Amino acid sequence: MAEAPAMPVVFFGHGSPTIALEQNDVTAAWRRVALSMPRPKAILCISAHWVTRGTAVTATSHPGTIHDFGPIAPGLFDIQYPAPGSPALAHRVRDLLAPVPVALDEGWGLDHGAWSVLMKAWPDADVPVVQLSMDGTRDAAWHYAIGQALRPLRDEGVLILGSGNTVHNLGTMSWQGRYDAPHDWAARFSDHIRDAVLADEPDRVVNYTDLGADAARAQPTPDHYWPLLYVLGARRPGDVATAPVDHIEYKSIGMTSFVLR
Repeated sequence: MAEAPAMPVVFFGHGSPTIALEQNDVTAAWRRVALSMPRPKAILCISAHWVTRGTAVTATSHPGTIHDFGPIAPGLFDIQYPAPGSPALAHRVRDLLAPVPVALDEGWGLDHGAWSVLMKAWPDADVPVVQLSMDGTRDAAWHYAIGQALRPLRDEGVLILGSGNTVHNLGTMSWQGRYDAPHDWAARFSDHIRDAVLADEPDRVVNYTDLGADAARAQPTPDHYWPLLYVLGARRPGDVATAPVDHIEYKSIGMTSFVLR
């Protein structure tokens, strides 16, 4: 019997939590991505919104829906995404990342970086989901290496999914102009990262601070950028990257998404 093909790896640019209340071209693209692949046995999600000291993985069978934002829109706090967890996957992740210590966390659930994209791509909430935290004390190369260590999960039916933004500067957003032309520095940085991913040149992505002022503006803090590094670390030679979403909203929030298979 032929072996099942390896699962792809995916990065979704998640934008504002309010996208959970919308049906638009971005959410439709996320759904098409999900429908284009085999049903995952489980999803390992790396979200921009779980940064810890050290590394942790959710190990509960029933992760809760975390509403980690203020009162920005009516209805957001009513959303639940009741996907099951997978303690077995949590233990597998811990083993793969050894000797890096990985805490089995039963207190965290699914934050909005996870559920706001998952509810659009897998709306039935019937695929087990585990979240992996990002160690905020580490550098970009370390996060990329963790993605490399997770690569075997692809042969085990697990989808590795990063959720963040290629450009993320809340201080320079234009709330009144969602589809206005982006800041020039945001466009330059986004184009650089997109081109590097499509060309399979990970060093350009890992060493993004080499872009100087553009990088400092596009990613004033690295939390929304790091999930992309996990996804690229899990890339295999020969994987072809596509960008089913590729634009910037509110002048400085990159919605670009990638699929590698």
